[in-house]
Amino acid sequence: MPITTARLAQRHAELGEAFYDVVAPAAFPQTILRYRNQPWAERIGLGDLTEAEWIAHLGRFEPLPGSFPQPLALRYHGHQFRSYNPDLGDGRGFLFAQAYDLGDGRLLDLATKGSGRTPWSRTADGRLTLKGGVREILATGMLEALGVNTSKTFSLIETGEALERGDEPSPTRSAVLVRLSHSHIRIGSFQRFLALDEPDNILKLMDHTIRLHMPELWREETPDRTVAFLEAVCRRVARTGAQWMAAGFVHGVLNTDNINVTGESFDYGPWRFAPVNDPAFTAAYFDVQGLYSFGRQPEALFWNVSRLAECLTPFAPQEALEAALKLFGPNLQEAFADALLARLGLARTDDAAVHRFVGAFWGFLARSGAPFERTFFDWYGGLASEARAAASPSAALYASEAFAPVRESLGAMRPLDAGRLAHPYFADPEPCTMLIEEVEGLWAPIAERDDWSALQTKLAAIDRMAEAYGTHVPPLT
Repeated sequence: MPITTARLAQRHAELGEAFYDVVAPAAFPQTILRYRNQPWAERIGLGDLTEAEWIAHLGRFEPLPGSFPQPLALRYHGHQFRSYNPDLGDGRGFLFAQAYDLGDGRLLDLATKGSGRTPWSRTADGRLTLKGGVREILATGMLEALGVNTSKTFSLIETGEALERGDEPSPTRSAVLVRLSHSHIRIGSFQRFLALDEPDNILKLMDHTIRLHMPELWREETPDRTVAFLEAVCRRVARTGAQWMAAGFVHGVLNTDNINVTGESFDYGPWRFAPVNDPAFTAAYFDVQGLYSFGRQPEALFWNVSRLAECLTPFAPQEALEAALKLFGPNLQEAFADALLARLGLARTDDAAVHRFVGAFWGFLARSGAPFERTFFDWYGGLASEARAAASPSAALYASEAFAPVRESLGAMRPLDAGRLAHPYFADPEPCTMLIEEVEGLWAPIAERDDWSALQTKLAAIDRMAEAYGTHVPPLT
């Protein structure tokens, strides 16, 4: 079947067999299409696939012409809760294809979750639960709408197997998910070659990443190129961490194999959105120390990029790498201010006014226990929404002394686009949210009677919110 508009590629194969294993997909007893991301399919030229063609390529993994003839399971190591594990790698997924975004030209990966066993599966079955796939659809959809740099859930196909799991009622239904992401090169990808004492492959991976994903960083001298790369990773990872915080999002598993060097957030397991600004709020029941709690996410990300710096020590002076790492904090601070302003639809003014506002607003959320998403919703557009906020269930909080510094600092801010407040979303009685009780409520009718209507309604609500915020997928022109 010809793919007429897609620009497909197989660039990862250029690295060579030290970086991946050629694998075969599982043969599933069923392939029932449950989710298709049509806006992003159009962005990469696959929007015209029929349902049968979609299932053939994204459920049975028949090769896309022009991309990999066989899938590649990527090799990597990583720190898991700061304990090093050399037995990682793509254990239930693989890189299926690569394609270029027809809008901005970026190289994107089509990678799987739940596509069968690989050499890195260890004792696991290589499968994904249907509930896990539904949760990833919800996580990526909500994060994209909130302006977070995230992978996109591209496809979810139910596969007709009964799985046994310890963290959900079993047997439970199975699925295979395809994710669209701006590379799957992890910090753990570099760590593997450090552990194997293969510096040539570290350099090869860095140069490959720069050429394909960050060409503006290229420097002829290796030390200069290395420092520029580490600075860029720090900047990109800090930006995503800042966006998580502004979204009230807890990833849950910030291991080094889950941190993409392009800075894109991906791989969603025990994620949650925080109901209030609680630094101790955790997503994973097994995070008993709160290592990856809401408030400690910036710390975890800095620890991870520091592990990347260790991998780069053969190629640049240590003092230069340490100087690059020191940029993480300032980058995070500025990116957090940008993320808060974007979430509230406010324009940047002078730095002093922005920092006063950010401190006042975040401090109010932390001290008052105000509902996280509700507060952003009520004050979108700043003081232009004052009358609307006065009708909110949180109006008493906004009239309190605790909110006075926020109100005062808002006087120096102005809406980025006042016309957005005319969107019907801002006349709704409540914002679109994604708390854990809602997620469980969306899954229940699917599990009990195969009723997908509540999920479809929620996805439509997320799309509507994205339209209001201007974060929806722009159509190709």
